Amino acid sequence: MKNAVPFAAPTFSPLYRQIRALITRSLESGEWRPGEIIPSEAELASRFGVSQGTVRKAIDEMAAENLVVRRQGKGTFVSTHMDPDSYSRFLRLAANEGKLQAPTSVPLECWRAKAGADVARTLAIEAGAAIIIVRRLLRSGNVPAVFDEIYLPGELFPDLTLDILKSADISLYSLFESRYGVYPVRADERLRAVAADRVSARVLQVAEGSPLLLVERVTLTYGDKPVEWRRAYYSTQDFHYHSELG
Repeated sequence: MKNAVPFAAPTFSPLYRQIRALITRSLESGEWRPGEIIPSEAELASRFGVSQGTVRKAIDEMAAENLVVRRQGKGTFVSTHMDPDSYSRFLRLAANEGKLQAPTSVPLECWRAKAGADVARTLAIEAGAAIIIVRRLLRSGNVPAVFDEIYLPGELFPDLTLDILKSADISLYSLFESRYGVYPVRADERLRAVAADRVSARVLQVAEGSPLLLVERVTLTYGDKPVEWRRAYYSTQDFHYHSELG
């Protein structure tokens, strides 16, 4: 047969995955906000016309991905960064010796700029679009640990300033959630070794050329929409990146 058109087989999505997508869509639309309880499995089953077992399987998967949290005897709630336990989800910092002291955030700079090609591509915005650049230091006790350079879409954070960052007594992602309605749900990270340049050496109080670990993170909200590009420079003098697998 000449000039045959290739046939693309239809993709199959299990029913529970379809229900998961519908529940996630409700989270994305703001029907149930972070920290709020979602309807019971019986109510969701009735709403979508499926069995409770199908709903339970969808919620199990969402709970495993930290989109929702089950609380014994209370119900299922939308995950929130206002929960202190959520802080460790996105910070893989550990002390080389002893226990890590609770990190504190020290905002250093915040300014508006136009997106260059790399930032535009990473944040899925137009080149030249407004962005906000934040620099901050994370300390463990009095010891500099991580120097963050953070790029944000200006459209999502229209009034973010250094004063707002300094006055916030909550985590950065909690601020994103509570003030701007931006909820980071997952992150994609890449790690590589670099040498400290003049700026990172000064902020981290190490010698220029010292070994650092660069963790590049793209943070995404519902629908895999990028909301942050972060370049985090870890001081390897007293700290390391730690992730548990399995």
